[in-house]
Amino acid sequence: MSRIANNPVTLPSGVEFKQDGGQISVKGSKGTLHMAANHNVDIKLEDGVITFAASNKSKHARALSGTLRSLVNNMVVGVTEGFERKLQLNGVGYRAKASGKSLNLTLGFSHPVDYTLPEGVTAETPSQTEVVVKGIDKQQVGQIAAEIRAFRPPEPYKGKGVRYADEYVRRKEAKKK
Repeated sequence: MSRIANNPVTLPSGVEFKQDGGQISVKGSKGTLHMAANHNVDIKLEDGVITFAASNKSKHARALSGTLRSLVNNMVVGVTEGFERKLQLNGVGYRAKASGKSLNLTLGFSHPVDYTLPEGVTAETPSQTEVVVKGIDKQQVGQIAAEIRAFRPPEPYKGKGVRYADEYVRRKEAKKK
């Protein structure tokens, strides 16, 4: 069984942690994140260190304590440093252009794809074939990157499509006559 909940989360300077009943909020220089807490997990803040413990000895409560610890740690990292996900466009004529809260993608369809970014997430295009999705919520940044990738996932024969920067696409050999 995992022992992640035994590791405490240290709050950096400038980060505020509040627990109001069943609600957790973390406030930092980049913004504020909120999350619902579970009643099976006891959360204690002492001298800038947050500790997590299962309120009872059930397997479910112990699992939730490790999950909640990881989520709170991601919230602390998000409000201090933020998260980013890099995407690459591979293919002839595949381009991306970010403008404000909109991302314009040309992915080989008969029409351009306009993707509207939600509040709290930004996209940058350092080059025409790169997209960098940034935000303070790790789950939201990953979800937006996955939705952009889903417009044209990488295919194994020519390697065309939208892929993560660290993703490896195994290539296949074409059918022989």
